[in-house]
Amino acid sequence: MRICRVSWDDDLHYGVIEGEAVALLTSHPFGAFEPDGRVLALEDVRLVAPVLPSKVIAVGKNYLDHVREMGGDAPPTEPMIFLKPSTSVIGPGDAIYLPWQSEQVEHEAEIAVVIGRLCRDVPEDLVDDVVLGYTCANDVTARDLQRTDGQWGRAKGFDSFCPLGPWIETDVDIDDAAVECRVNGEVRQSAVGADMVRSPRELVSWISSVMTLLPGDVILTGTPAGVSPLRAGDEVSVTIGGIGTLTNAVMDRG
Repeated sequence: MRICRVSWDDDLHYGVIEGEAVALLTSHPFGAFEPDGRVLALEDVRLVAPVLPSKVIAVGKNYLDHVREMGGDAPPTEPMIFLKPSTSVIGPGDAIYLPWQSEQVEHEAEIAVVIGRLCRDVPEDLVDDVVLGYTCANDVTARDLQRTDGQWGRAKGFDSFCPLGPWIETDVDIDDAAVECRVNGEVRQSAVGADMVRSPRELVSWISSVMTLLPGDVILTGTPAGVSPLRAGDEVSVTIGGIGTLTNAVMDRG
């Protein structure tokens, strides 16, 4: 099932994509939900970020090839997590804005986990019960600020630095899912979910032992090697096999 969030008739609605149509829902998808009877053509609505989370928890250094391209030898002994603010979230087709404070903003293609219910201390074998589904993400990063600041809040937290979408897929085999990033049509990153050091199930379980997860919270599972700078005028696309493609333009921040 593909769950989306759309702008239509001057309001935001959750819906389920069925072919080239969207069946609008009576409410949010976190729990029992049902269609409200209205079915719209997909071309008549605008897809927005499929969720606006209370928090985005991102995982660093979860692909060995990316660890090495960043100058490391091995992944950390425990997951390395950091937070991105909800104000960094944008949707498909929205612009990534390059801040004046940075001269090296880079893309990071990632598989994102969307939490479906309030949970804490979730055993790994029960993680599927608390996950709504998966979507594409771009953990946009001001790499120069990441190096100089010593912590990642500013480098990862600018407005527009967390594109999500285009929808939430509830049925996908993450191990087999291809992870790809293209900039202006050129492949920059390519991997599969099985290349992760720690699987999404491991990450959800571990993170839920640290903090309570709320419906709609998003976990970014790390990026493979191939990160590279973005320039104003670029078009960057993140494609996750079995989910879809998230595309955003890159612009200077006015």
